[in-house]
Amino acid sequence: METETGGGGSWFSRSRTVARPGYSRWMVPPAALCVHLCIGQAYAYSVFNLPMTKLIGITESAPDDWKLTELGWIFSLAIFFLGVSSAVFGRWVEEGGPRKAMFTAALCWAGGFLISAFGVYIHNLWVIYLGYGVLGGIALGIGYISPVSTLIKWFPDRPGMATGMAIMGFGGGAFIASPLSVWLMKKFTTETHIGVMETFVILGVVYFAFMVVGSIIVRVPAPGWKPEGYVEPVQSTKLITRNDVFVYDALKTPQFWLIWWVLCLNVTAGIGVLGQASAMSQEMFPGLITPVAAAGLVGLMSLFNMGGRFAWASTSDFIGRKNTYFVFMVLGFILYCLVPYTGAVGSIAGFVLCFCIIISMYGGGFATVPAYLRDMFGTRYVGAIHGLLLTAWSAAGIFGPVLVNYIREYNVNHGVPKAEAYNTTMYIMAGLLVIGFICNFFVKAVDKRYHMKKETEADTALATAARSARA
Repeated sequence: METETGGGGSWFSRSRTVARPGYSRWMVPPAALCVHLCIGQAYAYSVFNLPMTKLIGITESAPDDWKLTELGWIFSLAIFFLGVSSAVFGRWVEEGGPRKAMFTAALCWAGGFLISAFGVYIHNLWVIYLGYGVLGGIALGIGYISPVSTLIKWFPDRPGMATGMAIMGFGGGAFIASPLSVWLMKKFTTETHIGVMETFVILGVVYFAFMVVGSIIVRVPAPGWKPEGYVEPVQSTKLITRNDVFVYDALKTPQFWLIWWVLCLNVTAGIGVLGQASAMSQEMFPGLITPVAAAGLVGLMSLFNMGGRFAWASTSDFIGRKNTYFVFMVLGFILYCLVPYTGAVGSIAGFVLCFCIIISMYGGGFATVPAYLRDMFGTRYVGAIHGLLLTAWSAAGIFGPVLVNYIREYNVNHGVPKAEAYNTTMYIMAGLLVIGFICNFFVKAVDKRYHMKKETEADTALATAARSARA
C-alpha cells in the first residue's frame, strides 16, 4: 500500500503528506494518538506540585521553597498559551498541514521540559514558567489542533467519533504520565534531593521521539476524497450546514461566542479540580488517600477523561452536539453539588465516582466541540476556527485553578479545615454550569449571509495549493 505522495516541496509541506489511492484512513488515528498521548501529560502535572514544594526542605517545605499557589501558575500558564497558540497558529496549521505542525509541537514540548529541568536545577520558578508554561503551552496548542481538522476530513460520515479519536489521547496521556512520573521521581530521589529535574529530562526526550513518529505517519486526504459508500446528505439539518464560513467571519457570528462561553464554563468547572486533583484528594481525605493513591486517582480520572472523549463525542453523532452539552451541564451541576457531601460523610468511593463522571464530561466537551463547530461553520476552516475557540480554554485555565487554589487558601487562612476548604468552590462550579446551559440554549443555525460563495471557496483552494507548492 502506498503512503507517500509524489508532490513537490519540502518533507514537511502539506503536498508531501497527501495520501495516495488505497491509503487506509484508519492509519491516521494512531498518528494523532502519538502526539496527543504525549501532550496529554499536562493533565498529570499535579503529581509534581507537592514534591516541588519541598525541593529544599526535602521532607517538608522550607522557607525558600515554592508555595502551592505559585506552582499552580505553571499549569495555568500552559493552558493559557495552549489557547493563545492555537488561535495564533490555527490557520498556519490548517494550510501548512499536520506533519509540520506535529514536528513543531514535538520540538516545543521537549524544549519546555528541558528548560523546566534547568529551572529546577537553579531553583528559579520563572524559568519553569517560561519552559513548561510558555514554550510547553505553545506545544500544547499546536499539537492539540494539528490532527483534528485532518481526521474530520477523513471521517465525514462520523465527525464526532473522529474528533473523539483525535482528542481522546490528550485525556489519556495522564494515565501513562502520572505513574511514570511518580516512579521516575522516586527512582532519582535521595535523602538530600528530590528527582524532579531528572524526571523532566527523561520525559522530554521520550515524548519527542513518539511525537516525531506521529508526524512521520500522518497523511491528509486528496482533494475531493470521500470514504467508499459515503453519500453526502441532500439537505442540511437544522443545526448542521453544508456551507462553509471563512475563519474570521466566524468571529462575527453569535454562534461562535455562545459556543465559546459554553466551552469556557464547562472547562472552568473541570480544569481547576483536575489540575489539583492529587493535592485535593489528599487534603479532603487526610490519612486515607496517600500520595501513591492520589497518583492512582489522577490516572483513573485520566481513563475517564480519555474514555469520555470518545464515548460522548460518538454519542453526539446520534443525539446531536447541542443535546450532548445539555447533558453535561445538568448532570455536572448535580455532581458538583454532591462532592461536598461525599467529603462530609467520608465516602472516598462517592468522591471518586463523582469526579470520574465529571471528568468524562469535561473530556467529552473538548472532543465534541470540533464537531459542533463543523456543524455550525462547515469543514473548510474548522481547524482554524477550532484554534480560535480554544482561547476559551486559555481563559478557563486561569479561572479554574485560581478559583480552586485561592478560595482554598482563603478558607484555610480563616480557620476552615482543609477537608472542607474546597466546598465553596464546588458550589461555584455548579453555578457556572447553569450559565453554560443558558448559553447552549441560545445556539441556533448560522445566518446564510456568513456563508462562503462557491467561487470564493475555489479561489481559496487554489491559493492554498499555490502556497503549498511554494513551501
